[in-house]
Amino acid sequence: MNTSITGKQFELTDPIKSYIQNAFDSLNKYNLDIISGRCVVSADEKNGKKGFSVEFAINLARKDTIVIRQKDKDLYAAVDLAIDRASKVLRREHDKNVTVKNKDDGKAIRATIADEPNDEDIDEVIPMELELYKPLEIEEALAKLKDSDMQFYVFNDIDAKMRVLYKRSDGKFGLY
Repeated sequence: MNTSITGKQFELTDPIKSYIQNAFDSLNKYNLDIISGRCVVSADEKNGKKGFSVEFAINLARKDTIVIRQKDKDLYAAVDLAIDRASKVLRREHDKNVTVKNKDDGKAIRATIADEPNDEDIDEVIPMELELYKPLEIEEALAKLKDSDMQFYVFNDIDAKMRVLYKRSDGKFGLY
């Protein structure tokens, strides 16, 4: 990761630069493709009060740039707060990439040209005769379901409504 640390209206010392560099290095734990990071430290003075403004800009591959601005009286506190916020954003981005929806668990089948299809891998489709069903009374459908070992029976009733008759676990029958 390329890092750039600059100071505006403020002289950066070596301890401050190394502190900010260590803060950038702590962001690598999220295994995101961080291209570069930029930190701009500026000294602010309003109404006789001194303060520091820290701006972090983190460039991720194939994502938008993350920009975080933080102001505080203490420079190290401002850096810590900005890194905490950056860490939170990067953790959320990492979680988006690792969710079950985006995870490739290796079960996807990838075919190559050299692969030959095996007869064992091919599912066999057996054609069946299609019976055209006339509308049934509920009692007729119940008799057909009782005579078979099926769990449910779909039929059209006399009113041309599609109905489902099913066996319940308590031995009774249900009707939708």
